[in-house]
Amino acid sequence: MESSVQRKISRRLSIIEGQFRGVKKMVEEERYCVDIITQTEAVKNALSSVENALLEKHLSKHVVDQMKKGEERKAIAEILKIYKLAQRKK
Repeated sequence: MESSVQRKISRRLSIIEGQFRGVKKMVEEERYCVDIITQTEAVKNALSSVENALLEKHLSKHVVDQMKKGEERKAIAEILKIYKLAQRKK
């Protein structure tokens, strides 16, 4: 993985870690449920952005490289694997 992409994802995960600790603290303090739900939604969206960055990197680098090397079946299997993961999220 390119170091700039890795740094971006690592930074984002650190932010998510802080958000998660904040949500845990809110639960422990018995804060208003809607506020907690709002924060859990923010964590989910942040994780989704990490997934999207990883997916973009995977498709644009690894799958393209497989296609260039004549490994079409392997590339198709990777794309289908990603598709199936996406279907589980629904």
